[in-house]
Amino acid sequence: MTGYSDIAKKAARAAGQLLREHYGGAQKVDAFEDHDIKLHLDVRCQELIAGIILESFPEHTILGEEGNAGGESGEFQWVVDPIDGTVNYFYGIPHFCVSIALRRGSGEDWMLGVIYDPMMDELWAVEAGGKPTLNGAPIQASKRGEMAQAVVTVGFSKTKASMAAGFERYRQIVGQVRKSRMMGSAALAMAYIACGRLDAYIEEVISLWDIAAGRMLVEAAGGSVELVASPIDPGKLSICAWNGKLPLHGTLA
Repeated sequence: MTGYSDIAKKAARAAGQLLREHYGGAQKVDAFEDHDIKLHLDVRCQELIAGIILESFPEHTILGEEGNAGGESGEFQWVVDPIDGTVNYFYGIPHFCVSIALRRGSGEDWMLGVIYDPMMDELWAVEAGGKPTLNGAPIQASKRGEMAQAVVTVGFSKTKASMAAGFERYRQIVGQVRKSRMMGSAALAMAYIACGRLDAYIEEVISLWDIAAGRMLVEAAGGSVELVASPIDPGKLSICAWNGKLPLHGTLA
């Protein structure tokens, strides 16, 4: 699987370099939405990632936030978020990343995950059955087992219904934990859980490409991830990811 992993890392770093080169400059905006921004750079980064992957594996499929590419029924599917944290990027907040995962087929046979933070030059990587790493060094989730010890990040999605549900869940947990954070990147939230910086992450409505690589990292690092179909937004997911020690099983029920 090394060949796949090497290509994923190469693609993530290449997209990250493009993001660094344009960081802080004027951005071409494809669309302003109520609670989101679509940058032309999102499209450019995904095209760059897809080009690197498909050059080596032309029969593979790219499933991404900015559309699909490659073979329509490829056995191997690369799930890509070219900029997770686009609003942060647009506003000059240096907390965003590139997320790439690979699976065989369209189910749960996940093969690898890579998350790259170009501003910190931090690259998380994991292969199925292997140990997760940060810049090549092994990592593991925190051992904090009490909510009063925990630092938890909560994401709020883009519709009134999802934000209302998110606020209610936030209200339920905020008084139990040491601190809560809202950071703006689902993939980095999960990477941070995998290396022990954060203890849990919850969001009511999220897309597969936001959390595919992060889920592999968290679980390989000893953490737990619960995913259910979003009751608010059909086709999307609700997620609770944590270090595996906090009493959060069934949080999404």
